[in-house]
Amino acid sequence: MVGHVEWVQFASVQHVPAAGEVVHASGPFEEPAGGGAVAAVQLARLAGGCVLLTALGSDGHGDASIARLGQLGVEVHAARLAEPTRRAITLLDAHGERTITTLGSRLEPRAGAGAGGAQPGVTEPAPGWELLHGRDAVYFTAGDAAALRLAREGARVLVASPRAGAALREGVRLDALVLSGDDRIEQQAADGLDGSAEVVVRTEGGRGGSYVTASGASGRWQPAELDAPALDSYGCGDSFAAGLTYGLAAGMHLEQALALAARCGAVCLTGRGPYGRQLQADALG
Repeated sequence: MVGHVEWVQFASVQHVPAAGEVVHASGPFEEPAGGGAVAAVQLARLAGGCVLLTALGSDGHGDASIARLGQLGVEVHAARLAEPTRRAITLLDAHGERTITTLGSRLEPRAGAGAGGAQPGVTEPAPGWELLHGRDAVYFTAGDAAALRLAREGARVLVASPRAGAALREGVRLDALVLSGDDRIEQQAADGLDGSAEVVVRTEGGRGGSYVTASGASGRWQPAELDAPALDSYGCGDSFAAGLTYGLAAGMHLEQALALAARCGAVCLTGRGPYGRQLQADALG
């Protein structure tokens, strides 16, 4: 996993406040989250472990992120930057939908400024770029072009999110690009990237989703059945992407990997926060 981490405060509300309105939030808790962290934990739960290359501030939230992700089975290698760790506030409404407000810049791991990811403002360079070599798969959500090239050279399967931004426009071939068909930001970021991936996968939440391959083949998959009531949509898309990455690395056909990914998203939907419930290896059969 190469990607970003945010320190997120979660709370439940009856509805997201309108302009000028005051609402009461209940059940607050905090976790390291964001696309990189959530996917790394889901990969660890499927594969028995996961290495995460990331960037964090040299602050308490950075320290707490490393410690908590370690408890969840993720081996974190983080460049420690002078900037603060990005924070976010996530409100979960009565329908299980989440609304996210981010605070601060997204910190991204960089491999292009020198060995170990040295870069301006780094207080402690990240070790671990050599750990990309020989990987079955890497999922990439944030980093520079050099990091993406190292991931491509080192991994048999490379999956990315369009939120990785400019790095994806450097001509590195992806095995899969996965994004939310309902997310305007991700849709815009994916414009012009269709030719860079063997398959482009667009999720549609409870409607399943669609895919188009580089050869022009296309298809859809159906959402997985829920085994418990829907509770919290935070992390469902990231869990889906991790499941797709794992499935492709395990040699599954695309349709099988998409079905597994859909199960990952569905299980996450029934837990509180990103890690309340995620699909475990012993449920794979």
